[in-house]
Amino acid sequence: MARIAGINIPQNKLVHVGLTYIYGIGDNFSDKICKALKFPKNKRVNDLTDDEILKIREFIDQNFKVEGDLRRDYSLSIKRLIDLACYRGSRHRKKLPVRGQRTRCNARTRKGKAIAIAGKKLTPLKK
Repeated sequence: MARIAGINIPQNKLVHVGLTYIYGIGDNFSDKICKALKFPKNKRVNDLTDDEILKIREFIDQNFKVEGDLRRDYSLSIKRLIDLACYRGSRHRKKLPVRGQRTRCNARTRKGKAIAIAGKKLTPLKK
């Protein structure tokens, strides 16, 4: 079992696909890692030797910020905005969209499930 940056990489995946299971490494970075370490495209994780896994581990530690460190930096930057009480920080605090999206009819992902307003009835039209 290949364990890199505290994550168990799935055994039967290709190496460049398996590396994307690490938080902070996407398709682009995983391809760069494979090219730098000269792994063929069709190599699978269960074909890696212990020496190759060690090389991947060291390369990632030297060149990338992943998993816990990256999550900590991300949350600290949001906390910094909230402490500054700037507009973006206030949007984070209220759990509303931060980057200028409208909230009148969208933003359900950020605001959560819609809550029905009890007792609201439409007024009948007068003739």
